[in-house]
Amino acid sequence: MTRLLFLLAAPPLVLSLAACTSVPETPMKTVANVDLERFMGDWYVVANIPTFLERGAHNAVESYELLPDRKVATRFRFRDGAFDGPVKVYNPTGFIRDESNAVWGMQFIWPIKAEYLVIFLDDDYRRTIIGRSNRDYVWLMARDPQLSDAEYAEMVQVTADAGYDIAQLEKVPQQWPEAGNSQ
Repeated sequence: MTRLLFLLAAPPLVLSLAACTSVPETPMKTVANVDLERFMGDWYVVANIPTFLERGAHNAVESYELLPDRKVATRFRFRDGAFDGPVKVYNPTGFIRDESNAVWGMQFIWPIKAEYLVIFLDDDYRRTIIGRSNRDYVWLMARDPQLSDAEYAEMVQVTADAGYDIAQLEKVPQQWPEAGNSQ
């Protein structure tokens, strides 16, 4: 009963994030291993199936910093609606959940931890795909704001092979004065 009252009184953000914790449909294959030190830093979101928070995002960048106890300080920032739109910043905490370092929980609000799976990571740690077993959201990210057509096509194919409806995939507009500037 308490849970029902909480859900009835909860703001839309909490309800949307609660939906992120639903039971996985089919387990999703993750990469065999993630070197956390190499994975840390800035990642440009080049395409995604967006959550409601990131619809219309421009210059989206996700940054990671390794903390003690297998936690990851995360900073997700973007301009809302246009390249000159207001800056939005979210600071969830990541929690490494397995020895491969490819399965994380991402907590935006206590006690909800959304599933966060590293399903693709190139050998140079230049491109990655983060997915979810529910195949509801996905993020194609790179160390540079632009990908070659071949790199993007490969990532879209990996996304499709993971069971996503790629018709829902949206490119995230990225426009920077110089490559590597995520300010």
